[in-house]
Amino acid sequence: MDLLNYAFMQRALIAAALVGITAPAIGTYLVQRRQAVMGDGLGHVAMTGVALGFVLRTSPVWMATLIAVVGAVGMELIRSRGKTSGDVALSMLFYGGLAGGVMIINVGGGSTTSLLSAMFGSITTVAPEDLTAMAILAAFVLAVTVGMRRQLFAVCQDEEFARVTGLPVRALNLLLAVTAAVTVTVAMRIVGLLLVSAMMVIPVAAAQRITRGFAATLGLAVAISLTVSLAGTAVTYEIDAPSGATIVLLAIGVFMVMTALSAPLARRRARASRASEEVCVQDDVKV
Repeated sequence: MDLLNYAFMQRALIAAALVGITAPAIGTYLVQRRQAVMGDGLGHVAMTGVALGFVLRTSPVWMATLIAVVGAVGMELIRSRGKTSGDVALSMLFYGGLAGGVMIINVGGGSTTSLLSAMFGSITTVAPEDLTAMAILAAFVLAVTVGMRRQLFAVCQDEEFARVTGLPVRALNLLLAVTAAVTVTVAMRIVGLLLVSAMMVIPVAAAQRITRGFAATLGLAVAISLTVSLAGTAVTYEIDAPSGATIVLLAIGVFMVMTALSAPLARRRARASRASEEVCVQDDVKV
């Protein structure tokens, strides 16, 4: 594999692995609480941070993280109020972030073409300093999603029950939103801000087709995401295609395969369940 002979591909594969692990790790919680589009909105908001990073000549990854975290906190505060006007406010926040990024890069004397790699991902843009930032941010995401999985699962499953049990629901919701924002910036270089939501959702949806239980879904989703991220990055090198689009299309392909497998698997489970019930009935009759 000659692609491993190039330093930029080594960095790209490491970055792809980080994306493959972190995106479904937070995405499983977002899907659980029916907030699958949250990553898409945060990707729009992060565009302002990327533009500021280019204009101010600082790290686009860290600047995007800062802006995305602020946007995530704003989204959670709007959501927690539960008012009808919240959807309008969120829409303005999402598209305002995208428009703000384009405007800032133009006013700052840059070109909108410099935003394309952030929008759709590019394996050649992963610099050593970017990889360091991504590794630090990915470690934070995993520390939260794995270390606090019981608390986060409780909040995503039933907020009222979690509140009754004494969990700090508002703080956990904010932590989940901030973690999602961090994940968006981790995936920025490889998948792109406009496609990162797909990697939070599609591997999880694919895993749900054949698994039962939160832990099994999380484990399989990470395995699927990691596989398609690495494979997509390698394919990108071979055919010179956009990395984000390649990875997402591979993930959709896996979802279609899982969907095809789910029907016979469901029938097999149904037969096993009926057989088990029959055995129980026969045992009761004998007694």
